[in-house]
Parts: sequence; C-alpha cells; structure tokens
Amino acid sequence: MTSLSAIGGNAHYGPTAFTTTHWSVVLEAQGESPAAQEALGKLCRMYWRPIYSFVRRQGIGPADAEDLTQGFFASLLEHRNLDAVRREQGRLRSYLLGALKYFLGEERRRAMAIKRGKGQRLIPLEELCADERFAIEPADPVTADLIYERRWASTVLERVLNLLKDEYQIAGNVVLFDSLKQLLPGEPDAPPQKDVATQLGMTENAVRQAFYRFRQRYQSLLREEIAHTVATPGDIEDELRHLIAVIRA
Repeated sequence: MTSLSAIGGNAHYGPTAFTTTHWSVVLEAQGESPAAQEALGKLCRMYWRPIYSFVRRQGIGPADAEDLTQGFFASLLEHRNLDAVRREQGRLRSYLLGALKYFLGEERRRAMAIKRGKGQRLIPLEELCADERFAIEPADPVTADLIYERRWASTVLERVLNLLKDEYQIAGNVVLFDSLKQLLPGEPDAPPQKDVATQLGMTENAVRQAFYRFRQRYQSLLREEIAHTVATPGDIEDELRHLIAVIRA
C-alpha cells in the first residue's frame, strides 16, 4: 500500500471543482435511470475486492463467497435503497458495508445457496489473487470490518496509481513513471535519487522536481477518485482523513 508521505501525510488538498460524479448521479437519479444504473455499476466494480474480502472473513469458502458477492451486487443494482444511502451521509464506503451486512443476514436467515445474477459475472472475481480466493479465514465480524476498510483503502490507492501510470504512458514517459514510483516511501529497495538520476540521464535536481510533480498529480487524482464516492464537496476531506486513518492503523 502506498505510504502516508506519498499522499501528503494529511487530508488537506487544494480546492478543486466538484463536478458530477458517479455517486452523485446515483443519489440524484429518480426511478430506474439508465445513467444511475451505469454509474452504480462502475462503482460496484471498484468495490468487489473489499466486499469479497469481507465475505471470506465470515468463514465462508471461496465458491460460496463468490456467489454471495455476485448476489450482493446483483441485488444492489436491482434494488437501490436511497433512504439507506442518506442515513450513511451519502458515503459509498459506509453504505456498501451496511448493505452487505444486511444482505448476508438475510441470506443466513434464508439458509439457502445463493445463485443470483442469472449466471452473469458482474464483478471480475477471477482477478483475485490466489491467497484472497482460497485462504481459509475464521469468522470475526470486527476483523472483517477492518479488512473491508483496508481493502477499500488499498483499492483506491492502487486505482489512483494506475490512473497516474496511464497518464505517463500516454505522454510516452512510462520509464520515468516506473523510476519515480520507486522513490515512493514504503516501496521495497527504494534507490537513492542520485541513482535514479543516473539511470535516467538526468540531474538530481531534475529528478527531484519530476518527483514533486509526480506526487502533486497523485494527490490530485486521489482527491478526484474520492470525490466519485461521496455526495457533496464537504464529504471529500472527511473521506480522505478516514482513508489516511485506515492506512495508519
């Protein structure tokens, strides 16, 4: 996971325009809006890893956990409860965890195998790494909440880093990206900046400036990514602070 210093060490960022986001589309939509369904679908795909990890922590085996995860998202896409969303102050992270706990409770009460979604794989569970799919984890609701939060944080940071890499790749600077990424605190075997400068044929000062721009853009993309999962501009700072608290924990 990216370290605190890589994202600024605190939750304060410069002001940016709060444009229409995926989550605000979901919140503002009335009825079965295609735009709202599409936006919610995009958000669901971002959260499949935290959801699956939470389900597995309940002591549920990989195959059943996959079915439950698919079933949860299928149910969510079919029956959106906006009253529940507003009770969670419009934060997608909190809403999904609450909705998942309710869904699992209902499924336990029904005590039946879950085969929802009409065979469709809504979320790319095949991308889970082996230890996430097959590790046997004992049931522990408290720990499950923490795992959900950590998976959420790591998923957000990983997505932001991939977006940044795409930008460098489009600009033809993927080698520069790979080199600057090594300088992030917490990266294994991080080389001194002078070694990176030598590798790139740049001066140390030029590498220092490039890394500064790298971190600034990373922070900007992180803020934009968080903005997609909250309802109002005022929620962004709170979510950023929460993300940093999760990383620190």
